[in-house]
Amino acid sequence: MLYNDARHALVNIEMTVVMQTGSAKTERRRSERKDDTRRRIMAAAGVLFRRHGIDGVGVDAIMREAGLTHGGFYVHFPSKEALAAAVCAASLTRGARLWADSAADAGGGEAALRRIVDAYLSPERVAGRETGCVLPTLGADLARRPEAHAALAPAIDEMAGTLAACRPGADRERGMADLSCMVGAVLLARLAGDPALAEQILRAARSRVLGAAPGAAG
Repeated sequence: MLYNDARHALVNIEMTVVMQTGSAKTERRRSERKDDTRRRIMAAAGVLFRRHGIDGVGVDAIMREAGLTHGGFYVHFPSKEALAAAVCAASLTRGARLWADSAADAGGGEAALRRIVDAYLSPERVAGRETGCVLPTLGADLARRPEAHAALAPAIDEMAGTLAACRPGADRERGMADLSCMVGAVLLARLAGDPALAEQILRAARSRVLGAAPGAAG
């Protein structure tokens, strides 16, 4: 009798372990699917927001672009405004990390600054509004959305910090000025409507930023 009771108890324990393991795997798969769906929504929104502006895109269009149904949107985001803040913050954070990695790869200093500036102030960057930095592309939209500002501020600060670190003394104020000049130049070049004028704007900004770097041409 004791043997049978012990055997039954062992079987029950094994069944419980199997059920718990299966439940954990199911929950993990559910979580992975949810994360994948969220990424799809954010990727689709990122393309459409850059193409049409945040106000020019609705939830229906975003979900169609992602290949999903409208009803699933609110499982992941409480509103389109929350999505816009998340998409832009994520994009800007990736950009800030790319700048930091690029500066590190170049060994810091003038070479790092020149690498970042030349890549940012390029005709390709001006033309690539659907893939480039969100600041010149969606900055005006985001400026009217104060609820998004807190999520964007750390990446903006990091980008300015990377530029500052390329200079002797890591002049933070100068880093902010450089960032402002670069973002404004891309925006103005897009507004120019004339390739020659756009190039003049980019060249002037490049000279302004790199002209203060040690050894750089004015």
